[in-house]
Amino acid sequence: MESNGTLQPCEVLVAGAYFADLVFHGLPRPVEPGGEVFADGFAWVPGGAYTPAMALRRLGRDVVWSADFGTDAFSAQVLASARREGLDASAFRHHPVPVRSVTVAMAYPGDRAMVSFQDPVAPAPLVPLLRRYRPRVLMVPQLRWDDDMVAAAEAARRLGTQVVMDCHDSPATLDDPAVRRILSLVDVLTPNAAEALRLTGAAGPEDAIAELAALVPTLVVKRGADGATAVRGGERHDVPAVPVRPVDTTGAGDCFNAGLVHGLLDGLGLPDCLAAAVVCGAAATTGPGSDAALRADELAARLPSRTPEVNTSHR
Repeated sequence: MESNGTLQPCEVLVAGAYFADLVFHGLPRPVEPGGEVFADGFAWVPGGAYTPAMALRRLGRDVVWSADFGTDAFSAQVLASARREGLDASAFRHHPVPVRSVTVAMAYPGDRAMVSFQDPVAPAPLVPLLRRYRPRVLMVPQLRWDDDMVAAAEAARRLGTQVVMDCHDSPATLDDPAVRRILSLVDVLTPNAAEALRLTGAAGPEDAIAELAALVPTLVVKRGADGATAVRGGERHDVPAVPVRPVDTTGAGDCFNAGLVHGLLDGLGLPDCLAAAVVCGAAATTGPGSDAALRADELAARLPSRTPEVNTSHR
């Protein structure tokens, strides 16, 4: 890459805030108001948009992460982790005030709960970043439908950049025309099953998949223990889950997305991209936060010789 502030091409531009994840895992039961539960383990690990950026870097990808940091201890901890992982820091913005982004994650059998706090910071405009880095893929870890995101999606289309967008518990619904507009501009949408239901208001997962697949060119739905589903051009692919003994699911969705983008960058077919995504997501659950994200050789060793596709249909 050049370092003169002009054109600095990369494979993936990840745009999103960091979070410092305080993960309590091995809880025997959910925490109830007025009660106290002791966890079997605790970890303080970087999360938020750090996770897909780091996971893609571990997979050998050329990644630039656009994020904001401040004078607080959480910013310092995530920055130190980013340096250790070799992440490109050229799109980091440093502020002379605290920029705290914190999540307390409580993982118990079969589910998790989270409480988050974030100091308000307007993110860097995306269009100048796209022009500077000319990425093959723009990853947006949460559903955004603001004017800057619309302008970025339109610019990405002109530049030949694929836009991959997740939901991350967004309260948005398809009742909002602005949400429908941004979905018409993204290339790949990757909600989990609960997010797909909330977004559409559908009666069940299958109805939600059908409705979203009619709006976006490629839909990928993370379905937890039921694996994952992808739909493109009316063709559907289902891949089963990978059996693991989970410790914490906090980083699973972001690592899933990293595996998916890794496959897309390699030019793999959608079923093989989906298989890589499921393996990466499953592996991430075996450690707290994003600690267990796979490296390229580990992913290759875990992938089957043929895609474990159990259903393909046209709709």
